Amino acid sequence: MDVPYDLNSYIRVLKLASTPSTDEFLQVSKIAGAGILLIGFIGFLMFAIMSLLPGVGA
Repeated sequence: MDVPYDLNSYIRVLKLASTPSTDEFLQVSKIAGAGILLIGFIGFLMFAIMSLLPGVGA
């Protein structure tokens, strides 16, 4: 493990990185939130279907 090389790599990445603008942050947040809601809704549908079918699920 070459510590000076690793530190230089990390510093180079941090220099290139920038904080997102407010619009960019809101767009990413909305997309991530929509994805979380979609996965939750799919899970709920699966649970509901499994609960309604006789002999399947709990």
